[in-house]
Amino acid sequence: MARVTGGIATRRRHNKVLKQAKGYYGALSKQYRSANQAVMRAMANAYVGRKHKKRDFRRLWIARISAATKMNGMNYSTFMDGLKKANIDMNRKVLSEIAIADPAAFAKLVEAAKAARA
Repeated sequence: MARVTGGIATRRRHNKVLKQAKGYYGALSKQYRSANQAVMRAMANAYVGRKHKKRDFRRLWIARISAATKMNGMNYSTFMDGLKKANIDMNRKVLSEIAIADPAAFAKLVEAAKAARA
């Protein structure tokens, strides 16, 4: 019976990792062992980064809405409470876009929130 080695599969696996490590500095892009560690770390950081991105954007939207509500004589938390009581269902992304693109429409939303809280 012939002796079978996994040489071809191993070479393919190594090349796949080295291809992902292309552009890394020094041995991290040339040597499989170093490249594998670097790629594994990069993938873990990318996973975490995708989670952080969501949290960072929400923070940005809230900061924009807060600034716009302060310009209209209200604060963020009372504005959001007023919107809930007025049954206006808009997410923070849309509210922040309105605050930037159409300040007059945002002012109407603030007035609606004030009226609902009173």
